Order: sequence, then structure tokens, then C-alpha cells
Amino acid sequence: MNTLFNKADEVSRREFVMRAAKTCLGVTAAPLLLGGRAQAAFEGSSKLKHVPTARNVIYLYMSGGMSHLDTFNCQPGTEEAGPVQHIKTSADGVLLSEYLPNTARQMHNVAIINSMSSTQGAHAQGNYFMHTSYTLRSTIKHPTMGAWLAKYQGRSNPSLPGSVVITNDSKHPGAGFFEAAVAPLIINNPSSGLQNVRRPGSVTESDFDYRLDLAAKMDQKFRAAYDYADVRAYGDIYADAVRMMKSEDLKAFDISAEPADMHELYGSDTFGQGCLLARRLVEHGVRFVEVSLGGWDTHTDNFVRVPENCAKLDKGLAALLGDLEKRGLLQDTLVVLTSEFGRTPKINQNEGRDHYPKAFSSILAGGGIRGGQIYGKTDKGGHEVVENKLLPPDLNATIAYALGLPMDNIIFSPSKRPFTVADKGQPITSLFA
Repeated sequence: MNTLFNKADEVSRREFVMRAAKTCLGVTAAPLLLGGRAQAAFEGSSKLKHVPTARNVIYLYMSGGMSHLDTFNCQPGTEEAGPVQHIKTSADGVLLSEYLPNTARQMHNVAIINSMSSTQGAHAQGNYFMHTSYTLRSTIKHPTMGAWLAKYQGRSNPSLPGSVVITNDSKHPGAGFFEAAVAPLIINNPSSGLQNVRRPGSVTESDFDYRLDLAAKMDQKFRAAYDYADVRAYGDIYADAVRMMKSEDLKAFDISAEPADMHELYGSDTFGQGCLLARRLVEHGVRFVEVSLGGWDTHTDNFVRVPENCAKLDKGLAALLGDLEKRGLLQDTLVVLTSEFGRTPKINQNEGRDHYPKAFSSILAGGGIRGGQIYGKTDKGGHEVVENKLLPPDLNATIAYALGLPMDNIIFSPSKRPFTVADKGQPITSLFA
């Protein structure tokens, strides 16, 4: 009976803790606190360790299934290409969709992968597989690449989170079964920055510190009696929030400090401003930043909706690559663009394209990548991968390789199951300079 009472008390306490953390951070902390702490040993050297080519990652996720044929896998002169024309780029022999004219001028920095393939053809499953290298299960949540990076290499700036996700998608896997300390901070609107991170004007710093100290004293007995991972995780999140509130680096989240011409360069939409925020965060030591762009689920009116989405993508991506290069950050920052799957080469009766996991495209730039190349290919019309097929775990292994993460190290989940950073994925080392 006492055991049942203690468990009930822990749950109610956990609910209170999550609400308090949410209020403090202005973000949803529930997914971070419900996972258990990984039981891991890091002794030993990985056979796959090498000198990293990148320190940071900016991960651009095209949510909904980006059409490869209308963006990066050009099929001129085919029925499958539809009305899309193709343009030359700054890389010899590399063509792009006419919808990406600004990006075309950056292709000397970019490697296109036209041989991506997935086993998952539904959005939730494909999204999860791409982010984690593992298939979606009801019994466990796996960590994303930003969490793996924080787990192995820690934070660059102790006052800021190790990773940030700029998205409106509440289903991001986050830290998975890792502890809350390596979970990403979720931001919904890049223009609003972080909410509820300033002291009210009526509370002085000394009053604030006094209240924190009083709360810690009141909590001592509870923490001693309930030494659970979730309770410790709450303490970590609260300490991180306070540290961030008092840090000068909090200004990294304020894109209003950027000049007007920089906002115009990136585009005024949420994706463009998210890319601008990503650059600021990387400059201040946040090592993994994800920015999402939705609206790619084009079952109808593909040739109306894709150009509209590409206008946002083109401006934000081209600005990001050029800005990073100008500031000397591109060589240390791996820019990744991917989606959960592609769209059917066959145009349907609604002038749309349907889900197509068999073949799609991703791109990599900076971070040691040799630009101006196309890796892998499909057959004519973009139906089947015929050369150098890559699955999501292979793409994640390539990211891990660039960061110098130990891909053969095993971490055990709370259920004692073994996991590695990219499952069975193999890094594509030939993509690097």
C-alpha cells in the first residue's frame, strides 16, 4: 500500500514539476521529464573515432515530404518532371529546379544526395525514422542527433542549451530515453524568442535569489525521500533555466537585434527568421539547431504549393549558407536539409504528388563537405534508386562522422536495451573533402 501511495505521490509531484518548468522556460518540458536516465558506460575508444570536420549542425527539416523531382533531383525532358524548368548553378554540371534560383548560386558549397530511401511511408513514422535512425515504437522513445551530440560532447556554452529546435511540431522525439539535461529547447516562434525568462520588474535580483534559496530548502526533504531520475531532471532543468536567465548570452535568442537588411536577406517568414536565429545561436555556442519548414504534403496542386514553399526555402537557405561563409562559420558548421520521404514521380489526378519513400533527396553543406557534387542517383524519372542507396541511419551516421561521435559505442536504455548513435547506419566518407 505504501508503495502505491509513493508512486501516486511521485506522479502528482512530477505533474507539478512539469508545469513549473514550463512556466519558467516558456516551453513544453513534459517529453523531457518522462523519459528515464540512460544507464551508459563510455569507457573505451571507438574504432570509428576520427578528427571531426564540423563542430556545429544546422538541420533544416522539410516536414510533410518534400518533392525531390521539383527541387534537387532534376529530370529534364521527362514526363515526371511536369512543368518545372531547370537552371544551371555555381557548380559545373549541377542543375536545380527553377524554384531555387538563390540556392543555385550556393551550389559550389553543397553536396546533393539523390539516392535517399526510407522504409517508412507515413508522416509520423518517416519523421521519427529520419530523426532517430530507429523505427517508431510504443515502448520506447529514441534520442535525436542533437541529444546524442550533447550526451557525448556536452555543451559548448554552459549558459545555453546544447540544442534548440525551432518548430511548431509537438511530436519531436527530443532526448528520447536520455536525461533531460541533453534535451533540446523547443521554440515555436523565432521572432518571439524565449518567453518568461526575465524577472518581473517588481522583483529585485536579491529577492529572486532569496526565493530560489527558500524553495531549495523547502525541497530538501522531498528530494532526499524521492531520489528519482525524474525529480533530479526537474532540478537540472530549473538550474539551467535560472542560469540562462542570468546569462548575457540570452541575447542570442533576440533576433530583433539584427539589422533590417539582415531580416530582409533571410525572409520575413517563420522559416527564414528561424534560419537567422539558428546562425545567431551557433555564434553563441549552441551546437545543434533544427529549423523546420512544413507544407510539403502536396497531394493536390503540387505545382502551385511547391513553388510557394520553395520561395521560403530558397531565400532562407541561400541566405544562411552565404552568411555562414561570410562570417567564417561554414567550415565548422554542417548544414543538413532533409525530409521524411519524397513525392511520387507520377502526377496524380489532382495535379499533386503522393507519398514516396522509395527515392528522395537531401543536401549537405559546410562542415568538411566537398561542395559541387551529386551523390547517388535514381533512374530516369526518379522512380528507383540505382546507385548508392542511403537510408536515414546512413545520413545520421554521416552527421555523426562529421561531428566525431563514436558510432560503435553502446548506450543502454532504462530497459537495458543497447543502442548506438545511428543504429546500423554507415557514414558516407566520400562526401568529405
